[in-house]
Amino acid sequence: MRKIATLAFAAALAGCGAAPRAGAEAPQGAAPRTGAEAPVLRHVNPSTLPAPRGYSHVVEARRGRSIYISGQIALDRSGKLVGAGDFRAQTEQVFTNLRAALAAVGADFTHVVKLNFYVTELDDAHLGALREVRDRYIDPTHPPASSLVQVVRLVRPELVVEIDAIAVVAD
Repeated sequence: MRKIATLAFAAALAGCGAAPRAGAEAPQGAAPRTGAEAPVLRHVNPSTLPAPRGYSHVVEARRGRSIYISGQIALDRSGKLVGAGDFRAQTEQVFTNLRAALAAVGADFTHVVKLNFYVTELDDAHLGALREVRDRYIDPTHPPASSLVQVVRLVRPELVVEIDAIAVVAD
């Protein structure tokens, strides 16, 4: 039986303040959501839980259509591995794949309410790279709920990161 170490985002992916920033740029692939086409999302960080950094404790979707995206890995559209042995390059490809999957259903990263990260290595350097890439795609002022899990191995031994997502879009 493989051992799986589970780490809460509160401890592991911290480093990105959750407070709104004046003049913050929209993340890559982000389109503004307004009016009737936008699901109503509420990001909640209860005072009864530790202050989050880089994620939200709760994201409530009050209307909309749920989208579930399977775990994406660092394969390009032709199925070729991107970034053999390079955590940052693989993370970039995974987020590129997530963006393509979201676009296929008319969504972008502003619609993402939950991210699950699976990594084979978990140290400060890998966390820094993960945060840096992630923050170019999500809105760090309204981050999705998130989990980070260190695993012994992914589906292929050369893979080091996999990310799945849940998004909510207008009906």
